[in-house]
Amino acid sequence: MRLVFAGTPDFAATALRALLDTPYSVVGVYSQPDRPAGRGRKLQPSPVKQVALDNDIPVFQPESLKTPEAQQELADLQPDVMIVAAYGLILPQAVLEIPAHGCLNIHASLLPRWRGAAPIQRAIAAGDKETGITIMQMDKGLDTGDMLLKSLSKIDANDTGGSLHDRLAELGGDAIVDALHLLEKGELRGEAQNDEHACYAHKLSKEEGHIDWSQDAPAIERLIRAFNPWPGTYTDLDQQRLRIHEAAATDEHSQMAAGTVVRREREGIDVACGTGTLRITRLQLPGARAQSVNDLINGGKQLLLPGQELR
Repeated sequence: MRLVFAGTPDFAATALRALLDTPYSVVGVYSQPDRPAGRGRKLQPSPVKQVALDNDIPVFQPESLKTPEAQQELADLQPDVMIVAAYGLILPQAVLEIPAHGCLNIHASLLPRWRGAAPIQRAIAAGDKETGITIMQMDKGLDTGDMLLKSLSKIDANDTGGSLHDRLAELGGDAIVDALHLLEKGELRGEAQNDEHACYAHKLSKEEGHIDWSQDAPAIERLIRAFNPWPGTYTDLDQQRLRIHEAAATDEHSQMAAGTVVRREREGIDVACGTGTLRITRLQLPGARAQSVNDLINGGKQLLLPGQELR
């Protein structure tokens, strides 16, 4: 089969590498235009583009797929299947109809549970016990197409957005290869989604990372894990913004107001929440690197003392 692959970030690059280990022919790769990155703000190729360049695969980076020129360029590749993973551009109906077998999407949730841009982080923050990969036949809706294949993964109690991302990326690569094998044998069957079971995984924003201490401790812990490494979570102490990298909920109940530091010990800094207490174990001060609470105390910083209030 002749494959065209469309994707941009690391999640998609993992799937592309898996496809390159199959007998199928990847005849073209689509990725978003290069973006400035790093201190020098130089244009950088996306992870997917870099994999394509390393393997001498033609790369296409249109700003949009809505123009007749872009659509003809894709049609000239004569793809049997177009595989899409975190591409970031809308595929109009005309594009969905170009490949002989349509467009297959690698989606990082067990559809229809989490549709949208950030299913990995939303699943952790919501307290889901499992998630996975769904290979979906794309249609004109937002993650609404028929489900073709699912691969499950448990969400561990210590999973972060980063760890779950990496695990699902590998799972996605395996799943799309399995789906193509089934397609080749004529055994790939679609199942319609139940819209009543769908949730929308809104795009992440840095503002969402501002901790609301009136929430219960387990919910705050899940948010910290979900938003690690990006966009991160933070709280304010006076005029200082403190970034929280690791924390764990405890069952201890405090009479202090939510956001008040209960105790500061080398094992962690306990903060009262709406319900329960959160123990911060790793954090980052302004202009400094992330550090453990033990290192913070060793450094002599008189911060996060009992009775101080976080907002």
